[in-house]
Amino acid sequence: MPGSPQNHDQGLQHVEISERDCAFQQIRATGPGGQHVNKVATGVRLYFDIQASSLPDAWKARLLALPDHRITRDGVVVIRSDAARSQALNKAAALARLQALIHQVAVPRKKRRPTRPTRAAKNRRMDRKTRRGKLKALRGKVTG
Repeated sequence: MPGSPQNHDQGLQHVEISERDCAFQQIRATGPGGQHVNKVATGVRLYFDIQASSLPDAWKARLLALPDHRITRDGVVVIRSDAARSQALNKAAALARLQALIHQVAVPRKKRRPTRPTRAAKNRRMDRKTRRGKLKALRGKVTG
């Protein structure tokens, strides 16, 4: 069933985003292309409402918390794609980018456990500092 979490080979959860969950707007692409690019609306702008989606609540919260410029204050993801010359390819590219964004929040980040440097690492650091200090001491004024 589209939109429902499924187990993947690696144990990751995967969500298929169907085109029904998204709204598309056809736009004129930018850049070179002459008359074709000026007349044909091959670019696509994808709108995905996070709150209205069938994603799990934890994923919705993580998506809304992302510091991403593509997510509006209203909780709508806006993705623009106009790299390809065909509307179908741009639509597929926009959906792939949305899929990547959702996959980014699908796996919760592991909390970092702070570690301390080992004794050997401390000794290496002190040796480097001592050597560097001796080198700099040689730069002093010459007396004699």
